[in-house]
Amino acid sequence: MQSFTRSHFLISAPSSNSGKTTLTLALLRALKNRGLSVQPFKCGPDYIDPIHHTSAAGSQSINLDTFMASENHVRRVYAKYSDGADVSVTEGVMGLFDGADKMSGSSAEIAHLMDIPVILVVNARSMAYSAAPLLFGFKNFDKRVNVAGVIFNFVSTPSHYRFLKEACVDAGVESLGYFPQNNTLSIPSRHLGLHISAETNYEQIIGDLAEALPKTVDLNRLLEITQRPDEDNYPGPVHALPKISNLKISIARDEAFSFIYKQNIEMLGRFGEIRWFSPLHDAVLPETDFLYLPGGYPELFAEKLSENTSMRASINDYCKRGGRALAECGGMMYLAKNLTDQSGDIFPMAGVLDCATSMQRAKMTLGYRIADWNNIRIKGHEFHYSNFLDNDMPCEAINVTNAKGVETDTKFYRFQNTVASYMHLYWADNESFIENLLAIN
Repeated sequence: MQSFTRSHFLISAPSSNSGKTTLTLALLRALKNRGLSVQPFKCGPDYIDPIHHTSAAGSQSINLDTFMASENHVRRVYAKYSDGADVSVTEGVMGLFDGADKMSGSSAEIAHLMDIPVILVVNARSMAYSAAPLLFGFKNFDKRVNVAGVIFNFVSTPSHYRFLKEACVDAGVESLGYFPQNNTLSIPSRHLGLHISAETNYEQIIGDLAEALPKTVDLNRLLEITQRPDEDNYPGPVHALPKISNLKISIARDEAFSFIYKQNIEMLGRFGEIRWFSPLHDAVLPETDFLYLPGGYPELFAEKLSENTSMRASINDYCKRGGRALAECGGMMYLAKNLTDQSGDIFPMAGVLDCATSMQRAKMTLGYRIADWNNIRIKGHEFHYSNFLDNDMPCEAINVTNAKGVETDTKFYRFQNTVASYMHLYWADNESFIENLLAIN
């Protein structure tokens, strides 16, 4: 007889703004409070939800993205990080079937690829029996996707929930409970997804969410219907591979620069020693052969970044001496001459690039990107609100398109051996790209 000891499921919704991230955080912490080891995942390229996941679960959340990486890579990443966890919880992106091109890259695609059941989160505000056709449609639209249950959000009263349960019976989808409408038990949003701010007490909010959840959601039943046999394994996890070189690789990581894929760092680690540093708090750049400045929120810390003149000078000197560097989005903003915040205050930055950035009157730029560079294809995404004045800086001869193959105006700027772009890159599945990047001359 097969033994069922581990639970795997994906939290999704009919659309964005259904409360799936808030509910996911509550689930992660509530399951952790039971003494279970919980491994969180996030569908898509988002950096911010995984930061909250990591805090709630006590283990680092990992991105799963079938647009930016191959299916085999995604399966192996899931196998590696879910191995040994009692519960693996994957949060979807947007609506269940929303992908870069129809269903391509969607949460449904991930659920099918991993063969894990879906738990829908449905915003039940101003809805009762109409939940039945909605659930029936999601249950039956694609039979390869197992919609195993539903949790209703924004439920006004227990009697409201009784109407919703009747809808579930007729739709053939099991109801696992509900989360009541409560404005105090939610996390504020900001311009790049869920809010990240020192002024918000996330630990308190997540703790309160986790305490409230088991009162109205049947966690035992959730774990029961999402179990899988121990021997039902995915492809073998990726084991540590031998080092290719012994470079010293410095990576910025602090409150201002936190948009980092763990899998990318593991790939970089094959090429040398990873040295973390903080442009906010450290005095100078460590001795390095390669500098990586990831994205983040430099605009929220512009004054502190500007005040750290020794670090700005150190990075300026490194790049102007021909040091190899890659800067993405917020990292590129830091390499500019200055940054103008939303109030119009101007702060000097590292001054490596002959450009300036501004948060005033900024419009959102969003979407997947495909870049062909030196006969190598690299994928990633853009997500930013800043304006960029490039002063006709030199650009790399790189063709960049969106997910549908339409050309974009995304540029890769170059100063000596420094390359900078608004594009966040995913290279964990692309060793040849890193080999090429480290060979810049």
